[in-house]
Order: sequence, then C-alpha cells, then structure tokens
Amino acid sequence: MSQSDRSGLGQLSRAELQELALLYRQVAADLSVLRQDSTARTYALHLNHLLARAHHIIYSGRKTNLLTLFRFLRDEYPVIFRQQIGFVLASVLVTVAWGLVGAAVTSARPEFMRHYLGPEMIATMERHRMWTESIVSVAPKEASHIMTNNLSVCFAIFAGGIVFGLGTFFYLYFNGMMLGVIGAACHQYGMSLALWSFVAPHGSLELPAILIAGGAGFRLGHAMLFPGALRWKESVARGGMEATRLISGIIPMLVIAGCLEGFFSPSRAPVWLKFTVGGLLFSLLLMWLFRPVKATATNR
Repeated sequence: MSQSDRSGLGQLSRAELQELALLYRQVAADLSVLRQDSTARTYALHLNHLLARAHHIIYSGRKTNLLTLFRFLRDEYPVIFRQQIGFVLASVLVTVAWGLVGAAVTSARPEFMRHYLGPEMIATMERHRMWTESIVSVAPKEASHIMTNNLSVCFAIFAGGIVFGLGTFFYLYFNGMMLGVIGAACHQYGMSLALWSFVAPHGSLELPAILIAGGAGFRLGHAMLFPGALRWKESVARGGMEATRLISGIIPMLVIAGCLEGFFSPSRAPVWLKFTVGGLLFSLLLMWLFRPVKATATNR
C-alpha cells in the first residue's frame, strides 16, 4: 500500500493489483467481524484506517467521463432502482392517495381549489385558457428555469428524508394534492384535454423522477428509523449512499423533461402527437428501468 501511495496504481504489476483487491476484501470482512467485539475496538479502528486508505487508492483513480456515466445509467442504475423499488412504490402510494383526496374534495367543494391555486390561475381557467401559454414566447429561458426548479424540488424531496422521512412525506403530500386539485379544477372548467395533453410529454419523465426522489427520501428515513443490526451511524451512512445512488439517475430524466416542458408541451402541436410522445417516453423509461441486468453490476 505504501508503494501505491507514492507512485499510484499505475506502477503496480497485475499480480500486485490482484493481491491488493484480495486484501481489500479480506480486511473489509475482518473489520465487520471486529466491530461486533467490543473488546477489539482498537484493532477495529486500525483496520478501518487501513481500509479507508485502500479505498482511496483503489477508487481515486477512477475517472468519470461520458462513457462511464453512460455505462452507469445503462448497466448499474436499473439494478439500483429495482433494489429500492419498495421505497419508490411507497412514494407512488402517498402521491396517488393524496391526489385522489385533492380531486375528490375539489369535485365536492369547488371553492377548495382556492386554498391551492392562486387567483390569477383560477381567473385564467375561468376564461378557458391555459396558464402555460406564456411559456412559448420565452421558451429558452423558461426551459432553463424549469430544469433548475425541477432539480430543486426533487432534491428537496430527497433531503426531506433526513427528518426521519417526514419532510419527504410532506412534499409528496403537497405535490399529490396539487395535482389532484388542478386535475379536478380543469375538469370542472372543461379543460381536461388541454391539461393532460400539456402534461403528457414532459410528465412522462418528470412525474416518475419526483416519485423516485420520494423513494430516495424514504430510503434515507428508513435507515434513520430502522437501523436493524447496524449501528445508527452506519445505517444512516449506508442508507444515504443507496438513496444518493437512486436519485442520481433522475438527473437526465429532468433535463429531457425540462426541455420538453419549455418547448414542446405548451406548443400548438397536435394533441395526439403530445400523447404519443408521452406514451413513447414512458415506455422507454420502463424498458430502461426493468431491463435485465446482472445484479453484480452495482458491486464494483
């Protein structure tokens, strides 16, 4: 290890690299055993230091470029998503449940929409016009703003998991209610087709990205509430790492969705084309997330 510290991995022979990888795995296994023995704390700290040095040596030389990013998204991310799918489904359940509540209450009591929708938005719907029409005239600037806003929302949903998952739950509740209220309000004003044809192209990626961010937040909250056999700090560290890897895959989804929401969704393109684009993108998304990939891809 001292040799690789001085000269880097490039100066090690193939046999030495293989030995380093083997020793790294052995030390990691020994450390997990020592941590269970309260009388071996000194040895555990020493092994932890060695393991940290080895990890830095092994992984610091890995360069991130477009090819490695593509391989991560193609081979690793589908496995990561499926490993955490239970938390994503919990995110879906919370959002859909509150969306149905928002739609039901708004349908029964139309004045309820005023608690969520501003007066300008309601006035626009009363004129049977979409509040999104102004986006077209400033599409390039608006697309950039939309991307930034969507990223901020998703990372806020994810970060809400640090409050034992309560912050994530609140954001999903609000998003679900807002979606349900808007859907019911547009239905009352006879604008359902205009709403959903606007949402379909970018929403096919944006909404799943929000739900995945919610799953990442719930994964973090679960690690804080239920450490299991791990120490609390170790549980949070592992949960945070897995949640971060889960949310990392939504960035390209939000970039594409932002471009569509800024340029295509509010355009005067035929309704059938908007729904076709939305359906095609959602189908491709499902094919990507559920494509068969070896589970070992995430264990590199």
